Order: sequence, then structure tokens, then C-alpha cells
Amino acid sequence: MSLFSRFRKAPSASAPEQPPEMPMPPMSKASTPTGPDPALLAAQEEQALQAALAGNDHAAVARLVIEGSSTKIRQQAAEAVEDPEQIRELIRIARGGKDNSVYKILTRKRDVLLAHERELEQQQAEIAAAAAALEKHSHRAFDPLFTPTLEQFESRWQAVAAHAAPDVVRKTQESIDRAREVIAQHLRHIAAEAARELAASNAAAVAQKQREQDEQTAATAAAERAQVREDERKAKADKHEAEAHALRQIGGLLRKAQAALASGSSKSASGLRRAIEEKLAVAPPLPAQLTKQLHQLDEKLQELKDWKSFSVAPKRADLIERMEALVGATMHPTALAGEIKSLQEQWRTLSKGAGEDVEADWQRFHTAAEQAYLPCREFFAGQDRIKQENLQQRSALFDRLAAFESRQNWEQPEWRTVITALREAKQLWREHSPVDVDAAKELQGKFNELTGSLQTRLDAEYSSNVKEKKMLIERARKLSESSDTRQAIDEVKRLQETWKTVGPVPREDDNKLWEAFRQQCDALFQKRQQEFSSHNEALQASKAQAVGLCEQVEQIAGLVDRELLEGAKQLPELRDTFEAIEELPRADARQLHSRFERAFDRCQRAVSEQHARDAEQGWLGLLDAANQVRAYRLAVVRQADAAELDTLKQAAEASLTTGPKRGLDVLKKAFANAGDGDLVANESALRTLCIRAEILTDSPTPASDQTLRREYQVQRLMKSMGQGVKADDGPEALALEWLAVGPTEEATYLQLLERFKVSRSKRAERR
Repeated sequence: MSLFSRFRKAPSASAPEQPPEMPMPPMSKASTPTGPDPALLAAQEEQALQAALAGNDHAAVARLVIEGSSTKIRQQAAEAVEDPEQIRELIRIARGGKDNSVYKILTRKRDVLLAHERELEQQQAEIAAAAAALEKHSHRAFDPLFTPTLEQFESRWQAVAAHAAPDVVRKTQESIDRAREVIAQHLRHIAAEAARELAASNAAAVAQKQREQDEQTAATAAAERAQVREDERKAKADKHEAEAHALRQIGGLLRKAQAALASGSSKSASGLRRAIEEKLAVAPPLPAQLTKQLHQLDEKLQELKDWKSFSVAPKRADLIERMEALVGATMHPTALAGEIKSLQEQWRTLSKGAGEDVEADWQRFHTAAEQAYLPCREFFAGQDRIKQENLQQRSALFDRLAAFESRQNWEQPEWRTVITALREAKQLWREHSPVDVDAAKELQGKFNELTGSLQTRLDAEYSSNVKEKKMLIERARKLSESSDTRQAIDEVKRLQETWKTVGPVPREDDNKLWEAFRQQCDALFQKRQQEFSSHNEALQASKAQAVGLCEQVEQIAGLVDRELLEGAKQLPELRDTFEAIEELPRADARQLHSRFERAFDRCQRAVSEQHARDAEQGWLGLLDAANQVRAYRLAVVRQADAAELDTLKQAAEASLTTGPKRGLDVLKKAFANAGDGDLVANESALRTLCIRAEILTDSPTPASDQTLRREYQVQRLMKSMGQGVKADDGPEALALEWLAVGPTEEATYLQLLERFKVSRSKRAERR
């Protein structure tokens, strides 16, 4: 279909009737004084332009771009043209004209359209590449880089998905879904393996715990039975030993008392006699010998008592004076009480030694002691109040601790709170002292029982947590031996989170357990680091291979002629080798792929350009051969002699050996039709072909042919608007027409041939 056939408005039943087109004055003639008024003409053209725009009459708009009477109308019409083919055709017509503003408007609109087309081409190429990458990736087996690679490809696809065709979107989404299913299958496999390992571990732990409980129960029962038997045996042995010991002690005391009497120490002897009396209360019946010795001791002590009753009076008087001296003393109550007690002990010693107490001396001594003890009594009363207050504080502390225990949910206790409460309760209990030992005895027992109960619960929790942490250490150790390091790292991270949730353990065990667990985790992380290093080395090797392939393709792209075509044969193998590289460093992958594709595209363009150059050389050879044919045909027209004709014919036949087949066929046909002798028509045809080639390549036309060029352009425009057809002005079509034209004069032909070749060379350069 002709490019300007779009200018003709297709008939439509629904389209409103358009007003008749205003006749345009010829471009080559200026308005005469008797012509229409310029202002009126401009108004009419303005109305015609608006009507054409309202009715989508592209042909009318195009005529106004070329033939509008004012620059304003031509510019408005140029701005209204949107069809790319119309814009290109109008640029060819407007080039070299006087209205540069219209030419600039059209070229600007053409450049915008070309940029948009290039952008669309790049976009479609990126869509195809992203979809192909996802399709290829969806058929890969899962590996550690499967997921990040999918995310990278998805991001690339999402950037262009909005511009993709629906079938491409559907197929690409299927690829994404297929890849995600690969990931889901892998995750399900991991979850199943983890569940089996956890179930086996839990079952083993439960069985081990049950065995330990059974062993502990049996051991406890056996120990209790053994303890009962041991207690009974020990009780009997202790009883026999106590009785034997008591008799030995009594015998020893008797010997000491007798020795004291022998040395004259009646006081020591009396004390020893009292000690013997205390031992008799728990001793078995005395043997006859010990009974006799005890009787003899008592007789001697009685004799001494009678004698000493006359000698202790001065000592009593001294004790009374010393006691009276303590009345009102400024000593500390504790020291004062000790001194009073010491004097009382001495008084009792005198009384026990021998003789009878004198009542008057005793009363005087006792009264002085009572008066001297008054400050001590007040002091110790204050101490009793303090002990009572401490006892009350301990009682309140016990109540709070008991309430704390009762409020705890022992199914899910807050062990940190229990530890704090137990530690602080013991500390406060020690701070609330002193207390009366007898009064606090029962409360102390309850407190010990309560803290013991809490400590027992805490110890059980400690034991459970220690076992759990040991299990985590063992699982971490097994993970450090796993072949799937990535999965093991994820699992050990979960173990680390689980470690944080495990309850408290004894302080002395906590650091040891954590150190053991950390060592296993560090071993796994070090293993991952080593694998990363190996993986990075492999990536660097792949990168080096990819760089080498890029350099090979770039080297081929720099070749020319036969070397280029020979090197291009390696391109499929090089692409297969590049695509076979499974993985590249993430930071370099996109750049290397882009570099390879750019080099590959350069090679393809270079090959295409080389083929185009080779083809152009073939056409240029045919044009040179056409000159040989022209010379022969011209000689035939002029009826040259037979020898000249034969020579020219042989030269023409010799030139018809190589070249593009279509052109060679046309030239052979022209050679066979040697009788076409209209030299003027042939020259006109060749000159028109030169103009068409110059229009096609935007080349200037000599001044002598400028009028012919404008007439040709207007005729072609009017013809395309009237008939909806367009001449084929491609380089090959023009060359075929040139080869078919009849003979012309050599000088004119060579001049026109040079113009025709120059236009073809410009066309080749633009490619």
C-alpha cells in the first residue's frame, strides 16, 4: 500500500459530510493582483485545516503542509500530522524547500517517533530476555542460589511486566509459579526431615528421662533401707559406747578428784564431785569398786567442808565489797553483766567448796548485785525488743514468701522472679537478726522448709534446663557435620533463638554450657566461611571464563571482510559456552551478560554490514556491466560496423557473469533487447532515477535538475493522493530500473551513473 494512500479518507456511513476542499494555488506561481485576497485565503485555509482535523482527512492536512499559503498554516498542519510514514514522506518533499520551520517541525516529530520506536524495541528485548531467564530458571534443580536468583529474575521481570503481551505474562507467571513450587518442595522436604529428627530426639529424651527417674527411685529406696539399718546399728553401738564412756568418765573424775584432794585443792575436788553426780544420772549402775571409791571421796570432802567453813568468811566479805563497788559503775552493760556474773560464780564456788552460807552476807551480796544489774536489765530489755522486732520482720517476710509461692503458676512459673525472690528472702532473713533463738526456732524451721521447697523446684528446673541445653549442644554438634551447610546455618540460628528461651541454669554451669554451645556454632560458621571462600573461587573462575568469551566476541566484532565472516562462524559455539556458565558473581553478572550481548550484537551488525557491503559491490559491478551493455546497445542503434559490434558484444557478454541474480536477469534481458533507440527518453528515465535516488538518500540535486525534482515530488504526492499507490523507491528497485533503461550517450550516461552511485554510497553509509 502506498505511504500517502493513508491521506485519502475512507468513506464511512457514520462520518459527517465534509465541505468541499478549497482549491490550492500552484506552488510555482505567485498570486497576481487580481487573485484572491491573502487574508481571505488564510481564513479559508484555516477553516479547511480545522475541517480536515475534525474529519480526520489526512490527505487535506498533508496538502496544507506542502501547499499552504502561509507559514502559520503550514506549521499548524505539520504539527497535526501524526502518522510516521506520512511524516517521513513529507520530510522528503519539504527538504531543500524554503520553509525550514516546517522541515524542522517534521524532523522533530520524526525523531520523537524514532526514539519511541527504539525504546519499544529495547523494552520488548528486555521482556523477552527476562521471560527467557525465568523459563530457564524454573527448570533448574534447587541449589543454595536458586531463591536469590529467582528474586533477581522476578525483579527484572516486574520492571517490564506491565508492557508485556498477555500470553507472555501468562507463560512467565507459569514459569514463576513453577520455580516457586521447586522452592516449596524443598521447604517441605526440609520441614519433614526436621520433624523426624525432632520426634526422634524428643522420644530419646523422654526415654532417657524415664530411665533416670526409675534409677533414681530405686537408688533412693535402697539408700533409705540401708540408712534405717545403719541407724539402728549405730543407735545400739552408741548406747553401749555411751554407757562405757560414762563409766570411764566417772572413773577418771574419781581419780582426778582424789588427786585434787591429795594436792589440797578442795574446790577442784568439789567441782569434780558435782560433775560425777551429773554423770550418774545417765550412767548404768556402778561397779562395786567405783561405788567404794565414790563413798571414800564423799567422806573426805565432808571433812574438808567442815574445816573450810572457818576460812571462807574473809573471801565472802571481799566479794561483797567488789559487788557493791559495781553499783553505779559506768561500764558497758555487757561488760558490767559479765563482771556481775563472774562475782556470782565466785560466790557460788565459795559456797560449794565447804561450809554453810551466812544468810546476812548472802542478802547483802544479792542486794548489791540487784542494784548493780539495773543498767544491764534496761539494756537487755532493749535488746529483747530488737529481737522481738526482728522476729516480727522475719514472720512478715515468711508470710510474703509463702504468699509468693501460693500465687505462682507452677505449670508455667516465672523462674527469674523465683530466683530473685529466693535470694532476696534469704538475704533479708539474715539482716533481721539477732532474734531469740528459742522463740524463733519454730519460725526458722518453717522458713527453712519453705525455702527448701522453692529450692527443690528451682533445682528441678535447673536440671531440666541443663538437659535441654545439652540437647541443643548435641544438635548443634550434629549440624556442624551436615553436608548442607546453608540449611545447617538456618537450623543453628533457630537453635540459638531456642537457647534464649530456655530457662535458667546454675551460675556455675551457665558459662560452661554456653561456651560448649558457642564452640559448635562457631565451627559451623567457620565451615560456611570456608565454603564461601571455595564458592567465591569458583565464581571468580566463571567470571574469568566469561570475560575471556566477551573478549573473543569483541575481537571478532573488530574483524573485517573474510576474516569477519570466518570468525562469525564461532558465534553460536561461543554463545552456548557462555550460557553454559551456571553462575557468576552477583555484582558482575548483569554487566558481563550485557557486555557479551553488546559484543554479540556488534558481531551480528558487523556481519550484516559486511553482507550489505558485499551485496553493494555486486550491484556496483552490475552497474559497470550495464555500461558495457549500454555501449553495445548504443552501437546497435547507430548501426555500427560488424567488427565494432562484435567487439562490444563480446565485452558485454563477458561482463554478464557475476552479480545479484535479479539484476543479472534484468541486464541479460536488456542485452537481448538491443534495438531500443529512444535516446532522449532513456536519458530522461536515467535522470529521473538519479532524482529518485537523491530523494531517497536526502542528497542534493544539481541546480539544473531542481525544477524536475520539484515537479516529480508534486506529481508523486498528487498521484499517491488520487490513486493510493506509491512507487517502490528502494535501492534495489531503483537499480533494477536503471539496468532496464535503454542506451544513452556515453558522456551523459557516465555523469548520471556517477550521481546514481554517489546516492547509493550515502545510503550504504547510513546503514
